[in-house]
Amino acid sequence: MRVLLISVITENLYMTVLPLGAAYIAAAARDAGHDVKMLSLRSRNDDYLEILKTEVNRFRPRVIGVSMRNVDDQSMKNTVFLLEPVKEVVKTCRALSDATIVLGGAGYSIFPTSSLAYTGADMGIRGEGETAFALLLDRLENGKQPLDVPGLYLPEKGLQTQLYFPESLDGYTMPLPNIHLEIPGNSPDEPIWVPVQTRRGCPMDCSYCSTSAIEGRLLRKHSPERVVENIKKYVAAGIRHFFFVDNTFNFPASYAKALCDRIIAEKLDIQARCIVYPSKIDAELVQKMAKAGFREVSLGFESGSDVILKSFNKRFSLEEVRRISELFKKENVFQMGFLLLGGPGETRETVLESLEFVDALSLDLTKLSIGIRIYPNTPLAERAIQEGKISSRDDLLLPRFYVVEELKDWLYETVHQWAKDRPNWMV
Repeated sequence: MRVLLISVITENLYMTVLPLGAAYIAAAARDAGHDVKMLSLRSRNDDYLEILKTEVNRFRPRVIGVSMRNVDDQSMKNTVFLLEPVKEVVKTCRALSDATIVLGGAGYSIFPTSSLAYTGADMGIRGEGETAFALLLDRLENGKQPLDVPGLYLPEKGLQTQLYFPESLDGYTMPLPNIHLEIPGNSPDEPIWVPVQTRRGCPMDCSYCSTSAIEGRLLRKHSPERVVENIKKYVAAGIRHFFFVDNTFNFPASYAKALCDRIIAEKLDIQARCIVYPSKIDAELVQKMAKAGFREVSLGFESGSDVILKSFNKRFSLEEVRRISELFKKENVFQMGFLLLGGPGETRETVLESLEFVDALSLDLTKLSIGIRIYPNTPLAERAIQEGKISSRDDLLLPRFYVVEELKDWLYETVHQWAKDRPNWMV
């Protein structure tokens, strides 16, 4: 069966975004014997709908999968809602074809009911799609009802069958370069950072985070051997830059060390970046990461106040963040940090603590955000409901943010004043 997979890339980030999630689905569908075509559409290009029309008319798919990565830019000031291009893609496909249109992706998994209604697609799959999408294709190809497909949502009927998360990821085919994941050429100023996912799931339960809605709480892994064999194929294709997109690269630390050991043993000449949770990181892990080619890390601390860390349900101390940052400095690893300001319990004192903390860390780059995007089924959403900031009936598809109102104007003024003399701070 002919299957067109469309990744609608709406973000305008500091790096080229490649559709890793859709590539996993493409690999699974091809393994199941289907004729699959991948199409990446950058909605900021004026001709993206014309490209779509050409491909739909040429390929004549029976099923069209549309991947939603993000719903908005998570910025409280001048928020950019990102689903309108997705809605236009669905509308255009509907006008050109009678193919079944299926939504999926991280953004869809957070808002399965409301985004399905908003875009007008036929159905959606929440959670991991490799097993579910292949089963859906089988049911559609054989004229059977797909009601047993894990994570399947239907308009006005909701979830049909519970989500499925396997205990290991080794049953999934990892995307291959220019087979499942098309790699554009490097520009003179920007290398392409190819996304690699070694783990899914996060049990940390940060108060504002939507990861568990996307990947579940159970931490599951590819074996280090499979990951490195996959990376070797990209290296053979001329790729040297890799972005490990795992939510927490250092969990568990034993796995991270084993992965680095494998990369080192294979003598792969690569550069890598990742996100780390600033806890349970020792000098041995940092040294192995540096030797394996890790040149950049994002430190996920989000606040420089113990009071706010507790409010966020963070499970580390400020002293741990300082210690870990020093370890990476010793290995000359570029460090990026983030502050989320204005959340529950925030005061002028805690804001100043955070600004002074991150200033003292002397990170290479710091991103400061005012207000926190409220996602469904999180402790932050529950608190916002209790405080009357949002209604319990609000599906939160249209962006809503938590901010201590009496701080908002002062926050903007203070943060911009601090950032003015610090060129490596982004607001």
